[in-house]
Amino acid sequence: MSSQSSGGALDFLKKENIIAAPGYNRWKVPPASIAIHMCIGSVYAWSLFNGPLTRQLGVVASSADDWSLASVVWIFSVAIVSLGLTAAFGGKWLEKVGPRYVGVVAGFCWAGGFLIGSVGISTHQLWLIYLGYGVLGGMGLGLGYVSPVSTLIRWFPDKRGMATGMAIMGFGGGAMIGAPLIRWLLSIYAKAPEYLGAESAVTLITEGGRRFAETAAGKVEVV
Repeated sequence: MSSQSSGGALDFLKKENIIAAPGYNRWKVPPASIAIHMCIGSVYAWSLFNGPLTRQLGVVASSADDWSLASVVWIFSVAIVSLGLTAAFGGKWLEKVGPRYVGVVAGFCWAGGFLIGSVGISTHQLWLIYLGYGVLGGMGLGLGYVSPVSTLIRWFPDKRGMATGMAIMGFGGGAMIGAPLIRWLLSIYAKAPEYLGAESAVTLITEGGRRFAETAAGKVEVV
């Protein structure tokens, strides 16, 4: 059992309260570290989102108001840049507060990035996806990257190379696990509008060189 000092509700996250008891089996640590890295490693499956993001409004294909592929592919780049910057500066913070605190903050940033990004998709605001998944989610990636690596190196000072390799294995393998899950979720939730109703209930109109279908629910651009 870990020795804990009395204090606030979040004291269990503090560095001084995560000291393992004598005889603790250090091989219990790698599975948790690898699992964390596999979760955040799913960022490498980002390309699966490109197609659905470029066809949010068009019925048959992307409409003029849909985002272009060039405008969404950079979200991944922003996330990776945020990862690198956060990992560089977060390492010093980790030394001060400990890996448990950093890991919890990483989880909130990673999940919060998805939530903000989902708001951006539902409101068709691309900047929210960049801010959420790219910046905030990228910060979660960086913090979530350094926390397991630092922990493994401390538990395996005699096998530092192996410890680092186990963590990197999880991060690199994240796409292998994340890609099928993302495809499955997209097949359920990312369905572009296709059926507008019976032919007699749909009126096609042209405005400004763009083709719209006028239905009971309003105008929908068709291409």
